[in-house]
Amino acid sequence: MAESPEERPAVQRPGGRTARVRKRILDATVTLVAGHGVAGLRYEDVAELAGVHKTSVYRNWPDRDELISEALVQLAQDEAPLPDTGDLREDLVGFLTALAASLSTPTGRALVTAMQTAGDRTGVRQTVRTFVERRVAVVERRIDHAVAQGELPPIDAYFLAELLSGPVHLYVTRGIREFTRAEAEKITDIVLAGVRATTP
Repeated sequence: MAESPEERPAVQRPGGRTARVRKRILDATVTLVAGHGVAGLRYEDVAELAGVHKTSVYRNWPDRDELISEALVQLAQDEAPLPDTGDLREDLVGFLTALAASLSTPTGRALVTAMQTAGDRTGVRQTVRTFVERRVAVVERRIDHAVAQGELPPIDAYFLAELLSGPVHLYVTRGIREFTRAEAEKITDIVLAGVRATTP
């Protein structure tokens, strides 16, 4: 007789102390990349900030680019959401506001810094590219659905996603003015108006 779900013993998840140590190392890596860029990352600094021995870092990530790449992958957890409520303007305004907030966090700054300082580190550049493309794809799907629903004329969704998100990156990286919902509304209104006015 098969056991019911209640009778089955709980499966112990892997992790424990090892998982916590790895998480501290990855968090420390993100913080250091945000502050000093990719080229300035040292295992000694990662270990000190994470509160672990340097050998723990070397043992898990003998290749520094792999360490940086895995740390950046964590940023996926902070991606700005883009729900489909049926109101395209409101969805895009909410996305841009959340994107600015995400980019302003230590992890978000690490992503921007990694993009700017990866140089010829192919692995790191590919990780950053993959992350950015995944984020843009979220906007593309919403735009494609808006086109299908008649909310927008046919438009290159990737191009429109870049028009919308580009100013957010400039606001955050320059840090001259705070990016607020008002800015998100202006960007969204101007871009959508332009698309509707110029697209045949």
